Amino acid sequence: MNTKTTKIIYWTGVVLTSLWFGASGFFELTTNKIVWEITQQLGYPAHFIYILGVMKISGIITLLIPNKLLRLKEWVFAGIFFDIIFAFFSKLAVFGFGATTDAIIAFVMVSVTYLMFRKLYTATYVAA
Repeated sequence: MNTKTTKIIYWTGVVLTSLWFGASGFFELTTNKIVWEITQQLGYPAHFIYILGVMKISGIITLLIPNKLLRLKEWVFAGIFFDIIFAFFSKLAVFGFGATTDAIIAFVMVSVTYLMFRKLYTATYVAA
């Protein structure tokens, strides 16, 4: 796979991730009734929902800045993966396997995006 294809896949993934998690963060911050009811049914307290919203919006802004903040982007990807994993297991425990479809799709999408990120920005380590 050449660099151009890798960049196209990466930026497509970043845009889709930004739309998905940006909308989710926006709905959490604006106390969207549906999002809040589901999240509270999963057992999360109100203050945690606001924190999730702020972190999602902050992370998306970081992902959308090209060629900068690469180490912080690693942390954003980690946070997104934690969010997806917790959503998967929370929905599995409360609603059953059928409700986990969105988490599975998000996991695959973000995994491919992260793999393209690592391919574009290889980590180089030097001795201190």
